[in-house]
Amino acid sequence: MTLERNTIHCGDAFELLKSVEDASVDLIVCDGPYGVTQHAWDKIPSIQAFNLTLIERFTPKLKEGGALYLFGKPDCVDFIDYRQFLTLRAKIVWYQPSRLAQGRINYTNNYDIICYFIKGKRPRCYNLDEIRVAQMVELAHRLRCERVPSVADGTFGKTKFNAKGKNPGDVWGDIKQLTYKSKELVSREVLNTIQKPEKLIERIVLASSSPGDLVLDPFAGVGTCPVVCKRHRRNFIAFEIKPDFVKMGMERLRDTVS
Repeated sequence: MTLERNTIHCGDAFELLKSVEDASVDLIVCDGPYGVTQHAWDKIPSIQAFNLTLIERFTPKLKEGGALYLFGKPDCVDFIDYRQFLTLRAKIVWYQPSRLAQGRINYTNNYDIICYFIKGKRPRCYNLDEIRVAQMVELAHRLRCERVPSVADGTFGKTKFNAKGKNPGDVWGDIKQLTYKSKELVSREVLNTIQKPEKLIERIVLASSSPGDLVLDPFAGVGTCPVVCKRHRRNFIAFEIKPDFVKMGMERLRDTVS
């Protein structure tokens, strides 16, 4: 069976994945179970084993150099050997200082992890100019750093000030969680656990794909990744097991201008 592009398919991700052509996908954005809540969809006996299975199933679908962004908690890929499948390029920290500090016998977890993998050794694309952020460095300090010999005329010459902004790095504290007042929130049911901010997914899609590329979203929720893909002229294949979420996602897509 050939899956139609640019729509959200209702069904189990593992079953639908079998119909995705091998070596056809440029980017996978996987915001699936975290294994930390009491929601039925999140009750995973071992999140590490679950994520290793995902990585194993995703790998053949990616083109050489294609990227996988896997969301989770700090231990989401601990103690598993993903190296036989993909190369881990970065563990991005999505920092949320506004979370309620509810820890009583330990430090409250204030961040999620986004594991950035690629297939092979070099990424197909990394569009830095699409995701630059403000420098936020005072002029005197910037000039002092740029006079360092290794920067001025050496190995790190390309790290000089760029008027377009800097690399966002691997700690993202500039993109906030959705709240009950967020205009893009489609339902209180999906706050925090299901629906991610469009800006967060947008940074990933812009960095690791180009217009016309194919993006796979195996746990689409209410359609944030498909909406971002449509807006930025990426093709996508998306899966979601809950029919009501599929309906919400398709409604968002219809309202999105590419």
